[in-house]
Amino acid sequence: MFLSTNKCEGIGECVKICPTEAIRLINGKAFSCITCGACFEACPNQAIFKNRYGGYVVDRAKCNGCGVCEFTCPVNSIHIENGMTKGICARCGICVDSCPTKSRIDGFDLIEEKQLNFLKSLNLAIPTLNESKPSKSHIKRNFVGTDYEDCILCGRCEYYCPTNAIDVNINQKGVCTECRVCVDVCPADAIQKGVIDHDKCVLCLNCLKNCPNDAIKADNFEVNIIKPEDEITGSIVSCLNCGLCADNSTTGALKQINGKMRFDPSVNIQGTKNKLEDNKLDNNEFDNELLDNILDDAFDTNDKVSTNNEDIKSNNNIISDFGDKYLAQDDMALAKELLKADVESEKINQKSIDSCPVSTLKEDENDEFALNGYCVSCGKCVKVCDRQNARKFITAEWDGSVSDDCISCGICSELCPKDAITLKRGTIEVDMDKCILCETCGIHCPVDAIPKTTMAKKRISNGFNLIDNKLCMNCKLCYRICPEDAIIDREDVGMMMVDDSKCIYCGACRNACPAKAFIFEREFEDFNDKISNK
Repeated sequence: MFLSTNKCEGIGECVKICPTEAIRLINGKAFSCITCGACFEACPNQAIFKNRYGGYVVDRAKCNGCGVCEFTCPVNSIHIENGMTKGICARCGICVDSCPTKSRIDGFDLIEEKQLNFLKSLNLAIPTLNESKPSKSHIKRNFVGTDYEDCILCGRCEYYCPTNAIDVNINQKGVCTECRVCVDVCPADAIQKGVIDHDKCVLCLNCLKNCPNDAIKADNFEVNIIKPEDEITGSIVSCLNCGLCADNSTTGALKQINGKMRFDPSVNIQGTKNKLEDNKLDNNEFDNELLDNILDDAFDTNDKVSTNNEDIKSNNNIISDFGDKYLAQDDMALAKELLKADVESEKINQKSIDSCPVSTLKEDENDEFALNGYCVSCGKCVKVCDRQNARKFITAEWDGSVSDDCISCGICSELCPKDAITLKRGTIEVDMDKCILCETCGIHCPVDAIPKTTMAKKRISNGFNLIDNKLCMNCKLCYRICPEDAIIDREDVGMMMVDDSKCIYCGACRNACPAKAFIFEREFEDFNDKISNK
């Protein structure tokens, strides 16, 4: 709970600003709701809920003003005025900011310190109090990365990567990027410094076939390299070796062994076989209602399914491969086969692919059990980048600190796949025992307050934001925290509103709201950072 220290002079600024009237002056000192939760447990309508800050909020849509909470409150803080329940602390914290004598403090900040001092005074060991603290002060990750100062976006590393773990995207198509692949594949040594010696060229067209950017053209029995008119710009993104895909591998085919990614397609094959065995169709194991629903989705149930093979194929693409197998089967048997087809069609690596923070992991187009886009740390890209030396073995390190640009939007906390980030007022707290340095937080941070090593970036493209005034307690925290001044304080009607023309859907308002009063959605799109050819 929030407390008043002996410095409190009874000025009453906290009393005036408290949106729920949970603070009052007793004997010249500010005293507030102790957030014990007795009202929450006693409410017969479940109209009181606990928020992420540990405070309690009244859902006015459910509250009927019965007064049970008022009679239950041990400190007589709760009171009902005009059918509205007041006096319950939501732990919004604005009383701390408003106090001119700095006498309002958060009780959580004192608990551990007092416990430690007490146990120390008794000369007792204190292992239990330290268990909640991360054992690491920082996290490290080894990977093969790019020095963006030296990279010229030639794409040579991408061409030679054995697992396709590097994506080079340039804005200029059909022009030479100086990758020198043509030099490597030319059997006649006819290419030097981006120029073809036509006296040596044997017109084998090997250079034309292998050019990654289609920059070599053949015309009138002569091969030429197309030079760029403008500087090369674009991005380069590669596997981070974070191991998140391995953590999400449903078959165990992807693993991180000794800090390096490893993949065994045979495990995927066996995993698929086991999955199909587990989902083996048996007449006694299926809910008829479920199977009927499958039929409803696949066919127009008002018409009887034709027994003609061609008609069956035309009803729905789902059954186009079944053919004569189903000519003599009834609807239920067909539904079971459709269910089996759905199980078989699931991509066995999809969970790993979806979890990749930089989207380099992909299913092999030629083999459904194989994967591309994971770095095996072979160093081939480092070897072939022999002029610029831009590809290097790198150790990334983070101590959890963020820049002053942080707007407390909470996106990092929402999207962290390891639940390692806790949103604090004005900053974040990172549990280094959980963090794997996957950089999901930095990739999605709208203000780039979190450091990252990759050029992969997600930007907010669209969203929806609305304040439910049945829940809003008019604390104005959203108004204070919004980095874009998109929250409007309609004092004339006692309501908070969202200005859609200014809102960037960062979520700072929603995460700050102690009453969960925001109806909120957002979408992200790829927007990779760009570098220029040096």
